[in-house]
Amino acid sequence: MEIFCFLFLSLVHFFSEWVINAADFLWNGPVLVSLLLGGGFILLIRSKFIPLFHFNHAFKLLKKKSNSSEGISSFESISSHIGGIVGMGNISGVAIAIIMGGPGAIFWMWVTAFFGMITKFYTCSLAVMYRDKKKGQFVGGPMYVISKGLGKNWKFLAYLFCFFGLLGVSPIFQSNQIVEIINSVFLKNNVLYINQFISDFIIGICISIVVSMVIFGGIKRIGRVASKLAPFMVILYMLVVFYIIIDNYTKIIPTFSLIITDAFSANSVLGGALGSLILIGARRASFSNEAGIGTAPIIHAASKTDNPIQEGMVSMIGPFIDTIVVCTLTALCILVSGTWENNTYAGIAVVAQAFNDSLPMLGPYLLLVCTLSFAITTLFSLSFFGERCLAFLIGERYSFIYRYIYLVLILVGSTSSLKFVISLIDLSYGIMAFPTMISVLILSSKIDKKSVKYFKKLNEHK
Repeated sequence: MEIFCFLFLSLVHFFSEWVINAADFLWNGPVLVSLLLGGGFILLIRSKFIPLFHFNHAFKLLKKKSNSSEGISSFESISSHIGGIVGMGNISGVAIAIIMGGPGAIFWMWVTAFFGMITKFYTCSLAVMYRDKKKGQFVGGPMYVISKGLGKNWKFLAYLFCFFGLLGVSPIFQSNQIVEIINSVFLKNNVLYINQFISDFIIGICISIVVSMVIFGGIKRIGRVASKLAPFMVILYMLVVFYIIIDNYTKIIPTFSLIITDAFSANSVLGGALGSLILIGARRASFSNEAGIGTAPIIHAASKTDNPIQEGMVSMIGPFIDTIVVCTLTALCILVSGTWENNTYAGIAVVAQAFNDSLPMLGPYLLLVCTLSFAITTLFSLSFFGERCLAFLIGERYSFIYRYIYLVLILVGSTSSLKFVISLIDLSYGIMAFPTMISVLILSSKIDKKSVKYFKKLNEHK
């Protein structure tokens, strides 16, 4: 029995180290980041900046009503989208970026998000254009764009996307950080007096029960719940962070100055390499807003709209709120409070300390409410992404199996190390980006033609 346990633990350790090294190799090299940033730049030039010039139109489309009973509304799709991307990546992910690369990493997160808005416009427009209908509901995503838009010779890319999509959209990071914040607020000294693994496992079971109540209701229930929770969680978080920033108002301008100057000096990065800093910013931004990764098109393909360009416009709101607004507020909160300079904190603990310093006693509990809202809504949306990937791989009739796998993965994330969890998702996201970006770059001309007609007609009605 001891030999078996030793072999099992050795295998787990070997797999963990392999995942961590593979993720570092993929993201620390120039190929993937060049694909995401370079691809976004190409799409920006192709679009002639027109979607960005009409960005305010995207918010107007949220009010548009549809008489169709199929699919979900644009407001529900963007709420599910925001619920899926505005999560722990905006809190602990930003803290990790600052710890690894210093304040300058935030600047490169902004750059990645700027290109990401255009990338989302194209990927989500294509998702509506090449979607399918299963059991009376619209389904789509990069796998359908590839198989229907590029043809069967490219279908291997669709399978590659879906396989790693099952890992990339797994709930392990969200559940891991929920457990971390609960432990830091309520169980600092393990007041339950039980083994830490058992304590984390119990919390994981509670999370699984809450999530199961929503995900077994399908995309419509996810959309309804997300449309109610997403606005609440963003507003609450912004109010608390605004208070912390205003409480340190004298440091706001110096902090922005620090972000800009550090972005080109890379003093905080080991070795002082500017390229390393750009990679850190792009890696964390991609994890946060998922532009170019391919998950958002899956949810937007379920929209009721029959106009690809309209849904593409709505999808641009996601990276804007996620990175330009929420991530920036988190970064300011961390930087003005000075907690990022304390090497004893890691991940969400950096933000928790900033909340506690500005709002003693109350701060950690407010962060707990915010992070639970962020993480839970993300968990709802991610389950739908994974279900669609599994349905494409093994058939629609077996897609429900992923809901059970998903609940088990919540328990895995609850009891795993943060480094392994982040590396597994980074690795999966990195591989998912190749099928997504390759397909959108090849098929972008299809969107260009529709886009010119759409915005010409829009200008005529002004």
